[in-house]
Amino acid sequence: MADTPQAPTIEFPCRYPIKVIGTATDDFTDLVVTVVEQHTSAGDVELVDVRDSKNGRFVSVRIRITATGEEQLQALHLALKSTGRVHMVL
Repeated sequence: MADTPQAPTIEFPCRYPIKVIGTATDDFTDLVVTVVEQHTSAGDVELVDVRDSKNGRFVSVRIRITATGEEQLQALHLALKSTGRVHMVL
């Protein structure tokens, strides 16, 4: 019987990258940073990169945080999606 590979486990706390994709608007980056800051410690959000899509319709915002646990990451994902402006969180 073959062993099933296990998903790698994350040891918390750790630096954790998040990529958020949404429709390009003037305030999308500010929205993402505000939501992320609500789920992290003060001064813990590092805005890494903001990129527009080829046609300028979408924007991706890459952020790095210090993740404290799975509950935090799940709550953050839910909060970002509940804005109604986020298409994908990676």
